[in-house]
Amino acid sequence: MIRLPRTIQLDRSDTVIFAPAASPGEWAVTGTFLFAGRDPESLSRKEQIAFRSGFLGVESFGWSTLVTVTLARQEDRDDMVATLARQFVEQLGAPSLAAATPAAAEEVSLAEDLCRGHGEGTLIALHRSADERGIREQFRTLKPRETTAFSASYLGGHDKAFHMVETDEDEAFDLAAFAEEKGIT
Repeated sequence: MIRLPRTIQLDRSDTVIFAPAASPGEWAVTGTFLFAGRDPESLSRKEQIAFRSGFLGVESFGWSTLVTVTLARQEDRDDMVATLARQFVEQLGAPSLAAATPAAAEEVSLAEDLCRGHGEGTLIALHRSADERGIREQFRTLKPRETTAFSASYLGGHDKAFHMVETDEDEAFDLAAFAEEKGIT
């Protein structure tokens, strides 16, 4: 079975920091090619954030902070290459699908190599930097736990920093009064 990266959102922060943000669950590549030959200092604030830590969603051409290692079929990989090649034509002006497909296949191969040796559900984070030698990429992995603090299956073994619970109770909380009571200014 093939292992490929899929975008994942553990919270809504990607929708705030990236323009555009990738949709959760889409196939992803590192996307470093979008920054080749560009001075990181000349990028907009959101582009700088994508440069530092973004994976590129193949379908949306949007950014994600994290990807998760996912088992895939050969057909999924083939679809990923075809979608990325189409994006190269539509978004980047490649002359044809025939010209774009080898470059897309190379990017997908790099994404597959990134996932090789990691278990399904492993999260991968990226840190990019630039120096006189070019763009450097560093990757970190986070492995899922057997159980989460809140036992929420959608987290896939990764807890959120906060857990929100809706209640039917009509509670009012006065933050200013609380701060005054605790001597917080």
